[in-house]
Amino acid sequence: MLARIIVPLALMLIVLFMRKLPLIGGRTWAALGLAGFAALLLGGLWSPLEWLKAWFDGLDRIAWIIGLAVFGSIYAQTQNEVGAIGTVLNLLRAKFGRSPKGLIVVILITLSIAGSLLGDTYAAATVVGVLTIGAMADLGLSGELITGIIAIGAAMGSIMPPITQSVFMSASMLGIDPSRATQPAYITVGVGIVVICLVVTKFFIKKDMRMPEELLMDKKASQIFREEWRNLIPLFVLIFCVVCCAVPGGRLDFVTGTLNLIKIKGEPLAAVLAGIPILKMLSNKILLCIIIATVVACCTGAMRGKVLHCIVGGVKSIRSSLMTQLSLAFMLGSFYNGGVIDAIQQLTEGLNANALIIGGGLALLIIGMLTGTQSAPQSAIFSFLGPTLVGMGFHPVNVAIFGSHVASAGQAALPANLLVVVVASMVSSQIGRDVKPMKAMLYSCICGAWLGGTGFLMIYLPAWPFGG
Repeated sequence: MLARIIVPLALMLIVLFMRKLPLIGGRTWAALGLAGFAALLLGGLWSPLEWLKAWFDGLDRIAWIIGLAVFGSIYAQTQNEVGAIGTVLNLLRAKFGRSPKGLIVVILITLSIAGSLLGDTYAAATVVGVLTIGAMADLGLSGELITGIIAIGAAMGSIMPPITQSVFMSASMLGIDPSRATQPAYITVGVGIVVICLVVTKFFIKKDMRMPEELLMDKKASQIFREEWRNLIPLFVLIFCVVCCAVPGGRLDFVTGTLNLIKIKGEPLAAVLAGIPILKMLSNKILLCIIIATVVACCTGAMRGKVLHCIVGGVKSIRSSLMTQLSLAFMLGSFYNGGVIDAIQQLTEGLNANALIIGGGLALLIIGMLTGTQSAPQSAIFSFLGPTLVGMGFHPVNVAIFGSHVASAGQAALPANLLVVVVASMVSSQIGRDVKPMKAMLYSCICGAWLGGTGFLMIYLPAWPFGG
């Protein structure tokens, strides 16, 4: 059973870090593909048809991620054309334009606020992150560091209350009021954002870095907004759509509601799409919001005659990252079909309290690292780990923070950080050169280290005293 886990991971790491290997050394797609094949063979799946089935399963699992990468890149191209990127950058420069470190802190905090209000890493990265790429590129930051900064801010924001899917999910599995579990999250994540801002500006922003002359503005932010607010209409539409979708209960979710006006054999279109493999990505709310905003952008005067150019440019800009995503889908499907995920789950059974915390926590981390999501480890591991820990006497609020933070830490680490893959596509699209997702993931591990550390710490702290 251990071989099913160790061998694929070892092969993947060898290919990634031994760049002198002929043909495949250092190539991400090769490392992910080889790990997938190892998982399939060790799981007894020798038929090419079974390999195709596993790949299709993986594609189905991350179809909406691929859709976000494609449509997000096209959206980024339209924002460049309509001038939204320039307007936002000018506003940032006018308000915080004399300090490179100050600008980076503002970007991280803005991303965190967006993530906390939207409750979704991808929404925050798309709505806000895409608009900060140009400013950071002008500072001379590498595409990998830009990607890492956007991913860190969006990831920290997504776990920050008031809207935090991972904490809500943990609380629901323990049967407690989610508002109780969000209380300590304000502290753990809030302090984490401050610490990460200090780390990023201290170690990754050079002391002698100066704002380029072209970034210094002679206008006030209010004046720029009055003159250029029309450029932001597609962005406002996107923010409005995402916020409406995020309102609990779906009362303002006109995006899905409008889609459901179309009936197929009496069934709402969103429900029909959600049941179709791969195409179900078109039922994803965030993706639909991006498509709507892109359509609005294409209807503006600035886009006249440039729609096809933006579509072609957006697709071309993600060719290299698309190869990584296809390989990631194969590895993900192989891990599920080859029994790797089940093997990790079995290792955590029958352990004592400390062993259960350490073993279960590591399982949360590893599954999060392998699947690139926080929901998968919470569903596979925390669904039984959480109630077991509560039964052993640990406070449910502490357990909920442990489960949500550690699972999110795995999501923010190597090798399957889907958020980094998506953001890398957008950054590549804007700066005009390839971004290496694996290198960018090393920066995002800062976020994972903080969340993992605070998660493990929380389980051993005294019971959370507030909220009953």
